[in-house]
Amino acid sequence: MDTILLVLQVFLAIAIIALILLQKGKGASEGATFGGGGGGGAGSVFGASGSSNFLSKTTAILATCFFLNSLALAYLAGNRDVASSVLDTIEVKSETGLSTEPLDGAVPLPVDTSIESDVPAAVDAPVESDVPPAAE
Repeated sequence: MDTILLVLQVFLAIAIIALILLQKGKGASEGATFGGGGGGGAGSVFGASGSSNFLSKTTAILATCFFLNSLALAYLAGNRDVASSVLDTIEVKSETGLSTEPLDGAVPLPVDTSIESDVPAAVDAPVESDVPPAAE
């Protein structure tokens, strides 16, 4: 449905632009454009005064359709049921059975408990008193 309305929107826009460009300006009735001379707009396809009425009414109808189509597209865009972020669609699997529910939209990192360490629990790590004071 969205694609059909978008294509219709483009066609309506092009048609409105074409109709506006086909219409005469205010100074065109004086014969100043296209050489003037004699009949002015009498030789046009729509008749002497019919072109302005037909083109202006058609432009108004197309402009109304364009406006209504714009409202329909805005309504459809505002009422979509899609995830607000790509990160919301990621599923994290945990082997430990811990909760994988994201907190406030954050995705937790997976915990890998299969890594075994050869380092004993009590390491000869320096204590604060063993660390020499910084030179000034």
